[in-house]
Amino acid sequence: MTAPIAGILTPHMVPLDPQGRIDEDELARLVDWLIGKGVHGLYPNGSTGEFLRFTVGERRRIVEITCQAAAGRVPVVAGAAEANVAETLAACEHCLDCGARAVAIVAPFYYRLPADSVYAYFAAIARDSPIDVTLYNIPMLASPIDVPTVTRLAAEFPRIVGIKDSSGDVAQMIRLLAAVRAVRPEFAVLTGWEGALVPMILAGCDGGTHATSAVVPELTRAAFDAAKAGDVTRANELQRRITRVFDLVFGGAEFPEGFRVATGVRGFRMGPSRQPATADQHAARARLADRVRQLLVEEGIDGVR
Repeated sequence: MTAPIAGILTPHMVPLDPQGRIDEDELARLVDWLIGKGVHGLYPNGSTGEFLRFTVGERRRIVEITCQAAAGRVPVVAGAAEANVAETLAACEHCLDCGARAVAIVAPFYYRLPADSVYAYFAAIARDSPIDVTLYNIPMLASPIDVPTVTRLAAEFPRIVGIKDSSGDVAQMIRLLAAVRAVRPEFAVLTGWEGALVPMILAGCDGGTHATSAVVPELTRAAFDAAKAGDVTRANELQRRITRVFDLVFGGAEFPEGFRVATGVRGFRMGPSRQPATADQHAARARLADRVRQLLVEEGIDGVR
């Protein structure tokens, strides 16, 4: 039976050793810990995973390690976006070989393209992909995927099975859910914005992919469960707690470095960033670690380091 793409899927960062290389053992330990904390799936090589800072070979190795560590316990939706269609399809083949459930492909980035070009790009991938594809809409960093384009792709290509939308726009999500579910009731719709997790679930989303779920997986899983159970009071309280953590981590350092700091507070050797930083930035990150540590203790989170 094909694993559903639903629930909380974690877009985790990649631990690095002191030389800036992938710390494979620590990455596997992080994956195992996240699964133990109840996340429903993994989402490597996304924006939080800073996929653009790794080579093609490193991105492939990250997928291999994540899938091996998950060992079929939860689905892996692996980022497979490359610079062009041919290379993206090669990444899709590799993800399939590794055992990923599906791939996530962001809309074309750097060049801001019109809707017709975005449609043509995903159509070319969908025709030849050997693995299920989820669209990744993050308009702040890439060409937007509008509602008519999502609906058209969903109607024409069974291989495209879902979307992660990181716009944070609840009204737009409601429009998307109405349009796409009319043509594909089973189409998976995930939100990628922590501040709207509970409202999005209550609106009909299947789940979310949230960087904060690598920091407080206990809270994100509990919020999802409460929202799905219709316990709106508890879900809203958990949403407030998640937003408090998210605002501190997201605003405390340039994205996604705050999440490297915060994951380290949970006891992982995250190592140095590949993005050079000034002495002032390093000092600010040390202060952020202290603030995150204090907040997590206040929130009653166990295992804070």
